[in-house]
Amino acid sequence: MKKIFIALGLVLSASLLKAQTVIHLYKNVPNSKPNDVHELNDTTSKRGKVSKVTDPTLTAFLPEPSKATGTAIIICPGGGYSYLVVNDEGAHVARDFAAHGIAAFVLKYRLPSDIIMVNREIGPLQDAQRAIQLVREHAIEWHIDVAKVGIMGFSAGGHVASTLSTHYQKTVIDNPKNISLRPDFSLLIYPVITFQDSILHKGSKKALIGENATSEKIREYSNELQVTTDTPPAFLVQAGNDKVVPVANSINYFTALQKHGVKAEIHIYQEGGHGFGMNNATTQDKWMDRCYNWLLQNHFYQ
Repeated sequence: MKKIFIALGLVLSASLLKAQTVIHLYKNVPNSKPNDVHELNDTTSKRGKVSKVTDPTLTAFLPEPSKATGTAIIICPGGGYSYLVVNDEGAHVARDFAAHGIAAFVLKYRLPSDIIMVNREIGPLQDAQRAIQLVREHAIEWHIDVAKVGIMGFSAGGHVASTLSTHYQKTVIDNPKNISLRPDFSLLIYPVITFQDSILHKGSKKALIGENATSEKIREYSNELQVTTDTPPAFLVQAGNDKVVPVANSINYFTALQKHGVKAEIHIYQEGGHGFGMNNATTQDKWMDRCYNWLLQNHFYQ
């Protein structure tokens, strides 16, 4: 597995990139403090469990150039902003996308921490912005259409993805080339969307902005309240019996998109709970098939 450091302006040839190539987002990680934190990788977890991330990366799963459709998806695993489920909500999904000709990138983003960050609330957003910036910077080498770059998020990763989708104009990284940080679409799977008290996921709110955050801060990161007519189209999936993240998170985001005339599709399964990854075992229906159909319908995939 090759590790390649990428600084702004560095060009990679497509021949260097193969499936599961690890790409470091930064030469010098912004918003960081000196620390003695070491990344933890729980190898006993089949789902994949990584925590204490200090060096954020993208793991690239690229289709063969002859099969590339031009579509790219950056995947943000979940884990309540305390760890990342990098297999079930990362690599497994990325491999499926790559098999369908879609370039997929699993984002190992920094988790909010006052120990490693000057400002913990912007850390995940910085990494998501840098990821989409990097993908667009190298679109030619990676056979990607810059108008077909999407963001995907599971659970708390859905909060990262929906934050990028609604806060892309709030630039929190260096962007000297003025590359668009707006995703062309978002795929939100049992996502954390809101920090409003009645339907929030308490752990995600506490980790990112704290238990005693101001009402202004809660509103800022309740992404259903930040939707505009320019918010990217979205595909949402959740189970009605989700006991971890209330299904109202998806419903309210979908409703906000509808209100602002933004295209969206939502699938709410009767059962499935939380964290089912690619396969909801309670139904024979495959939401990934629905996802591909939606991408086709909206001309993000061919």
